[in-house]
Amino acid sequence: MKNSQLDYILRIRLPITIFIVITSFALTYYISRPERDGIGNTPEQPIQFSHKLHAGDMKMDCKYCHTGVDKTRHAMIPAVGTCMNCHTIARKDRPQIQLLKTYYDEGKLLPWKRVHKVPDYAYFNHSVHVNKGIDCTACHGEVTQMEIIGQVSSFTMGSCLDCHKNVHDKLPELKSINKGPNNCYACHR
Repeated sequence: MKNSQLDYILRIRLPITIFIVITSFALTYYISRPERDGIGNTPEQPIQFSHKLHAGDMKMDCKYCHTGVDKTRHAMIPAVGTCMNCHTIARKDRPQIQLLKTYYDEGKLLPWKRVHKVPDYAYFNHSVHVNKGIDCTACHGEVTQMEIIGQVSSFTMGSCLDCHKNVHDKLPELKSINKGPNNCYACHR
């Protein structure tokens, strides 16, 4: 190879190639970030359910529907029977409630689509957080104002560690809580 060709490759082609590769990675990372973080995830649900109406206007406690949130690691998605505790009487003439009743009468589970998802490789225990006095809104946002539920927080390692390390900055009302654990095993089991 001639020196002029090598010089051309090193001075022109190599920097352009490096620039294109770095730009491609950066754009891919930037464009796919909302999907990875889950922020803005608002899947269409089988039943139109307003958290604003139920948790906001009617002031229903989250634990009424999401049973076990203070006893287990999961915040359970409500069974159709939970909905029917009220809707055998309340607003039973509405099309969405009639659809709900169909699921109930047929003994079927509602095929709710997951909104908030912690990565499979991470361990998260709702009951630990709830029993420490951390309000649902700390991670799930102002659910009482949401007609359609959506993910507003990133459930990434960075966001969890940020709260664990700076709990009094993030949740100033929790004076009695020390910092959350930040060792690997706390979340990766």
